[in-house]
Amino acid sequence: MDERYQLQVRDRLKKVQLEIQQILDKVGDPERNVRIVAVTKYIGVDEVRDLVQAGITDAGENRWQVARAKVEEFPQLQWHFIGPIQRNKARPIARHFDWIHSVDRWELAEDLSKFAQELGKRLNVLLQVNISGESQKSGLMPEEVASLLKDCNEFRGIAIKGLMGIATNTDNGERLRQEFRLLRTLRDDLQNSAGLHLPELSMGMSEDYPIAIEEGATMIRIGRKLVLKEGLAL
Repeated sequence: MDERYQLQVRDRLKKVQLEIQQILDKVGDPERNVRIVAVTKYIGVDEVRDLVQAGITDAGENRWQVARAKVEEFPQLQWHFIGPIQRNKARPIARHFDWIHSVDRWELAEDLSKFAQELGKRLNVLLQVNISGESQKSGLMPEEVASLLKDCNEFRGIAIKGLMGIATNTDNGERLRQEFRLLRTLRDDLQNSAGLHLPELSMGMSEDYPIAIEEGATMIRIGRKLVLKEGLAL
């Protein structure tokens, strides 16, 4: 155990938690629960152990090969898969993860549901939306979400809990705000039109999560702001 690193992480976590509460107070929504998902793809098992000791309860990974050892070592964590999923990796991901943030096609939803049912579990799923409009990013276009959401209701092994989006990598705060607001508005419209409960909005990362929280995020995916280790650029 690296006690110095554990203290660093604990201090960073407290600062993020305090900032979240200050933002929620500012926007008049102090009771909203914002879940911090610590992105652990850059660190190993020992560092994840320090995160757990510091109080982290949710962790996110985007590649099964990299995640495997950590997921198997720390089953007490709520594990979130936050990257694109190859269909041949859907079975182990369904087995070991609690949340899937990156469903963007019917075939993947079908696979995850089938494997989850075989395991006697129901996966929490978010539909990924391309809110930036960038062709290199995964996700449904906003106008495609309603159709997939309707189709996914037939799957018994997954529960659609909300939407996920990745904003443009930019310092333009207004653009970020517009993209996060797009996701929130889309979620609200889907709830109203389909009569569904979609409580989760996974949006915001280390550089832009304050704006995401202002616009309604319930999950933020934090990497280097939490896990940066002195002497190691993440």
